[in-house]
Amino acid sequence: MKLSVYTEVKNRGWEAVAFDLTDVSDGLTAESFTLTAYMGDKSADRKIRALTKIKNGYHLAIDPIYYNGNFRLEVTLDGISYPLTKGDVPLENIHVKDLDKFEAKQDGDVIYRLYSPQADGPRPLILFLHGGGECGYDNLLQMTGTLGALKLAELYPYLYVMAPQAPGNIDEMLPDPSTVFQNTFYTSMFLPGMGWNTEYIAQVCDIIRKMISDGKVDPHKVFVTGLSMGGCGTIRAMRVAGDLFAAAAPICPSMIPDTYDTLRSLTDAKIWVSTAYVDHTFYRHKYIVDAIMQLKDAGNRNAHLTLYAPEEFEKYGFADPCLPVLEKFSENHNAWVLTYNNEHGIMDWLVSQYKS
Repeated sequence: MKLSVYTEVKNRGWEAVAFDLTDVSDGLTAESFTLTAYMGDKSADRKIRALTKIKNGYHLAIDPIYYNGNFRLEVTLDGISYPLTKGDVPLENIHVKDLDKFEAKQDGDVIYRLYSPQADGPRPLILFLHGGGECGYDNLLQMTGTLGALKLAELYPYLYVMAPQAPGNIDEMLPDPSTVFQNTFYTSMFLPGMGWNTEYIAQVCDIIRKMISDGKVDPHKVFVTGLSMGGCGTIRAMRVAGDLFAAAAPICPSMIPDTYDTLRSLTDAKIWVSTAYVDHTFYRHKYIVDAIMQLKDAGNRNAHLTLYAPEEFEKYGFADPCLPVLEKFSENHNAWVLTYNNEHGIMDWLVSQYKS
C-alpha cells in the first residue's frame, strides 16, 4: 500500500484533508477504515467523509487533521488490519494546496521558496522568516508549519514573496520546551549556525540584493516580517541589512538580550511589532513595550506596537478563557494568525512603506 496526503495551510498551520491509498485491492468501503488524529498526548477519532475509486486505489476525503501532529489510518482488508501513519508518507507524496505557486530554489547554503508575480518590471518583495519549529532542510516546513508565506502571496499577489528555511532542528535547539515558559531571556534556541543566525540572514539578504541588481525587485520596497524565532530574525535582519528594508513587521519576537538591544536601537526604522497581551511568560511583552517606548522617546514616529487582547484571539478560535495558564500562554503565541489576516491593517501598512 502507498499513501499520499493532500493538505491545506489554514490559521493553525497545515491540515490534511484527503488521502490517496494506492496499490491496494478492490472491495474496500468506508467501513474498512478507521482514522485517529494525534497531537501531543491528545487523540481524536476522525471520519472518512467520502470514498472514491481511483486508478489502482481509493481517494479518501476526511475530517481535517492538524498535520503538525500525527495520525493512524487503519485499513482492514480480508480481516487483516494494516496501520499507516505520517511516517509512512514520503515527502514526494505530500501535496500542499497552492505550493506550486512557489518555486523551490537553492543559492549557496540558502534553501528557499519564491513566489514571483506575473508582472513586468521591478516589483516589491516580502521576506518571510518562519518560527523555530519550521527549521530544517526539506524546503517545505517553512511553508506549511504555520500561516505565513502562502497567505502573504494570497494577500499581495503583485509582490515577490521569499520564504527561506533556516538550518537546524527544534529538538536540538530547544531540548526542553518548557524553557520558553520560564525565562524570557532564554538563549538555548540560538546555537551556532542554526536558526536565524546573522551569517545566514546575510546570505539571504545577498540573494535579494542580486534580484535588485537583476532588475527584478524594486529597491525602494523590500519588506521583512517573521514570527516567533522569525520575529527575532526580523529584528536581526534590520541590524544585518537595515539599508535593504523599507519596513519591518516582527510578530511575537523572541526577546533575548541581543534582539532587545537591537530593537531599541532602531531609531530610524519603520517598524510595527505585534504580539499578545501575554505570551509564553507573564513579562515577555515588557521588553517589547520598553523598546518601542524608547524608540518613540528618541523621536521615531514610525515605531508602532500592537498588543492583541483576549477577545481578538477568541475571534480566531484561540485562547479560550477557560484554558489553564500554560496552555493559554502557548495559544497566545499564535499572534501571527491575527497579523497575517491583516488585523489593525498591519500588513497593509507594511507593504505601503517606501525607502528613499
